[in-house]
Amino acid sequence: MALHGLGKVTIGVPNVEQTIAYYTEFGLEHRGRGVFATRNGGEQLEIVEAPTRRLVELTVAADDSDDIGRITARLGAHGLPIDADPTSVRTTEPVTGTSVRVAVRSRIMIEPPVPATLYNGPGRIDRWGRATVLARTERVRPRKLGHAVIGSTDLATTMKFFTEGLGFKVSDYMGDTAAFLRCSVEHHNVLVMAAPVNFMHHTSWQVDDIDEVGRGAHAMLEDNPERHIWGLGRHYAGANFFWYLKDPAGNFSEYYSDMDTVPEDELWCPEVLHGLQGLYAWGPPPPPSFLEPDDLAALMTGAHSSKG
Repeated sequence: MALHGLGKVTIGVPNVEQTIAYYTEFGLEHRGRGVFATRNGGEQLEIVEAPTRRLVELTVAADDSDDIGRITARLGAHGLPIDADPTSVRTTEPVTGTSVRVAVRSRIMIEPPVPATLYNGPGRIDRWGRATVLARTERVRPRKLGHAVIGSTDLATTMKFFTEGLGFKVSDYMGDTAAFLRCSVEHHNVLVMAAPVNFMHHTSWQVDDIDEVGRGAHAMLEDNPERHIWGLGRHYAGANFFWYLKDPAGNFSEYYSDMDTVPEDELWCPEVLHGLQGLYAWGPPPPPSFLEPDDLAALMTGAHSSKG
């Protein structure tokens, strides 16, 4: 696969300074002017001003200029607007109005690899003495941007854009209302779901293990319990551990770990999941505000004046 993951998300919000403070506390490195870096992925988030919260731009990472050329040709064959140079191509997703940029970026390498966390189990002792995770005191810092979830008023057209236009592959379906799409070996990098208004649902950030998911959320909620949305749990589709929080603009942000991978040489058969089956294997049930964010009606009211 020429694509190898998400490079960056640019999020528009009406309250820039508050949102910058949130993602700084979330564990991303603020490099100034609303630009944030992950621990291993470089600059992967930018916060900009907008009248309402929205996904302004999504950057997808490609290996080289040959990949850019092939994707440019695919987008052109679908009649999409193109702004290209040897290292990137930019177009607009036709339903949500989101700018999508495919750019040459180095693959994210974690050197040295993160050691596996040793967990004991019945009849299996992998560690002796006190659990070393209890000694972790540093702030949780996400390794990379994993995926973004967007709502679209025309699911079929948005899916076609990502699959036929950009070359994403389908990992699983949520009935006929959503699809998990990948541009890397991870189970999904974009989830597109049918919605009454175009909007961004959440971004997801990879941490080392389930303890980092829990520690990150615990720290974020200690003085701000209103940030809690849903967790701790384990998804069925993708199988990752999760905990969702809400930023000051109303966007959800997820800590995740242990996601399914789909090696290139392995056959993967997408499943069609129904109801809440794909959402979680265990954990508390998702609250109504996760399925339909509280500000959805307000976003619908502004849908005629701005996209996204």
